[in-house]
Amino acid sequence: MTAAVADLSGPIAAISLSALRFNALDLVVRAGGVPIRLASKSVRVREVQDAALALPGYHGILAFTLSEALWLAERHDDVVLGYPSVDRAAIARLAADARAAARITLMVDDLAQLDVVDAVAPPRSRPRLRVALDVDASWQAPGLGHIGVRRSPVHDPAEVARLARAVADRDGFRLVGLMMYEAQIAGQPDATGAGDGVVRWMQRRSGHELRERRAAVVAAVREIAPLEFVNGGGTGSLEYTAADESVTEVTAGSGLLAGHLFDGYRAFEPAPAAAFALEVVRKPAPDIVTVLGGGWIASGPAVPSRQPAPVWPAGLRTLAREGAGEVQTPLQGAAARNLRVGDRVWFRHAKSGELAEHVDRYRLIDGGRIVGEMPTYRGEGMSFL
Repeated sequence: MTAAVADLSGPIAAISLSALRFNALDLVVRAGGVPIRLASKSVRVREVQDAALALPGYHGILAFTLSEALWLAERHDDVVLGYPSVDRAAIARLAADARAAARITLMVDDLAQLDVVDAVAPPRSRPRLRVALDVDASWQAPGLGHIGVRRSPVHDPAEVARLARAVADRDGFRLVGLMMYEAQIAGQPDATGAGDGVVRWMQRRSGHELRERRAAVVAAVREIAPLEFVNGGGTGSLEYTAADESVTEVTAGSGLLAGHLFDGYRAFEPAPAAAFALEVVRKPAPDIVTVLGGGWIASGPAVPSRQPAPVWPAGLRTLAREGAGEVQTPLQGAAARNLRVGDRVWFRHAKSGELAEHVDRYRLIDGGRIVGEMPTYRGEGMSFL
């Protein structure tokens, strides 16, 4: 990659097409024939999303805001919103657009979210809106309590059935789907070293509990509404989730570009497909170089794993007091002794989609040369969060 972008000024973000192709097809193999819904937040480049969705094994998008869903629905006919929305302006646009209303499914876990929709656009003034239920997939471990992420307030089959009945009986909405995202399995690496044994124990126990509970939840809701889809999983749990007979589709996205958080799983090994390069602008010490740019921390808990990882040349690390930096980032290590002002250091972002919020385009690298470029959401002038 360094040779391919040698004549360009930094910072530069690049995608390896061979790695992207490998990851896209590997996800299909791992899903074992269950359709993959593409998580747009983990890509944030429309042309990459379109290319993946053109492959057999992929169908539909899981969007992260309603404004984004409206934008994507201009050229895709199956967009599920992965989170509840109270964006009144976007709701008004959805209610005024019959084509978008037929293509977008709202996600709810509380009738208050439907109250907001009705306040913006009463049922008699708009098309019936498609709705899916977001059900809590965390594990309420005996003696340990809540393990997982804090999402939906509905957990037990009886709670879900009550919500499903209320949605189904409500004017202006049509219950079409259900989602249960098992973050404690999909988003928890199990091959990072210390603590792996505990993680694997937790995932086994949680997996058994969830399989039984999800089957009961789906059965209860299907007695109320003919569900079009039951969604689950993520890149980190494709094999487990796809094997659950209650699930009709799985979600994946991070596995395409493969941020370094996805290096620590036993079940799969994605190819690093996206990276960014910053230029060395000074050397404060023989074993320290300073690159221009930084601060591109991933979302989530503020822990070291959310920092970008300097990956090439090998043997560099961030400094404890400055981390991934801000306008500039110092890096220390043996490799710094051979770097000169003007050289480049390549990093991998911790997450797959968030790098796109910092750059307006990716350079596409294939066979050691640039073969094109693709605009990110930011490059298309779009910012959704």
